[in-house]
Amino acid sequence: MGPGNRNKVRRPPQKLAAEALFEYAVKYLAFQACSSEALRTKLRRRAATLTDIDATVARLKEIGYLSDERFAESYALNRAENEGFGRMRVLSDLRAKRVPGGLAEKAVAQVFEERSESAMIDAYIERRMTGLIAKGQVEDEKELARAYRRLRRAGFSSGGVMTALKRRAARPEAIEEPADDEEAEGLD
Repeated sequence: MGPGNRNKVRRPPQKLAAEALFEYAVKYLAFQACSSEALRTKLRRRAATLTDIDATVARLKEIGYLSDERFAESYALNRAENEGFGRMRVLSDLRAKRVPGGLAEKAVAQVFEERSESAMIDAYIERRMTGLIAKGQVEDEKELARAYRRLRRAGFSSGGVMTALKRRAARPEAIEEPADDEEAEGLD
C-alpha cells in the first residue's frame, strides 16, 4: 500500500446475483483460463447464493466457455513446450490447478506421447542450466547433485536425469544411482 492508503480498510467483495455472477465468470475466463473447480472456488467469494455457482459453471460449460479437457491439454502443452518441464512436474501442476486426476493424466499422456525425455532434459539443461554446459565435463559432485535435484523438480525421471548427468560428468562411474524409492517419490 502506498502512503495515502494506510487508513483504508479493504471491504469484502460485493456479492453478486446469478446473472451478475455469470458476467463476472465470463470476464474472469477471458482474463484467466482455469479448471471448473478453480472457477468454483473463485466464484464462492462473490456469489450471493451458493446454488448460483453450479448453475453458472454448468452454463459456461454448455456454451463452451469452460472446458476442463481443453484447459488441461492447453496447460500441459504450454508447460512442456514453453517451460520445458517433464511429465511428473506437469502432472503435479495440473493437480494443483484442481484438474481431476484422470483428466490430468490423460492430458499429460497425450502431450508427452511423442516426446523423448532425454531430448527434453538436454533442452532444459541448455536453456535453464547454462552454467552446467559452460564448464564442459563437470567434476564437482556437489554441482552434479544440485543439477540432479533441479532436474527432478522440473519433473524428469531419475533414470533420465542420471543418464544426462553421466554424459556431462568428468567421472561418470563415480555417480551413484539413487535408491529405487526415490523414483516413486515423484515431486515433493
